[in-house]
Amino acid sequence: MAAVASLMSAYRGGLQAAFMVVPVRWASKKSGSSCKNLGGKSPGRRYGFKKLDGNFVHAGNILATQKVMRYHPGAHVGLGTNKTLFALEDGHVRFTKEVYIPPPRSIQATKVITKLPRGAVLYKTFINVLPVKQEGKFKLVNIS
Repeated sequence: MAAVASLMSAYRGGLQAAFMVVPVRWASKKSGSSCKNLGGKSPGRRYGFKKLDGNFVHAGNILATQKVMRYHPGAHVGLGTNKTLFALEDGHVRFTKEVYIPPPRSIQATKVITKLPRGAVLYKTFINVLPVKQEGKFKLVNIS
């Protein structure tokens, strides 16, 4: 501060300085960032299949967890509020793919079909449970 005062008195005394003195305050401690990257340390959600094709399940067992509707509920399969698929009866798990034809002039048709090449076929994956105790047993026979 004394150096600044002596320069100011020298300036008043007729000595003209070629530069302007600006007081600067240096940091006494190195500043650290207040924001820290705390994200990315949480474990994954573990979405996907919990039971595979052919596995035996009991009623209430979770078959698949998903964030978007990737797998659809089939026979004897329920859909939870967070799109979790679960078994409604005891039985064996079966996966099927079925051709999906959206209703004409629907939002799905305009968003999906317009982006596909001509002649493309859409499929949906359904998860079914074949119950152990079946109401009416049918037997396939060869007709010859």
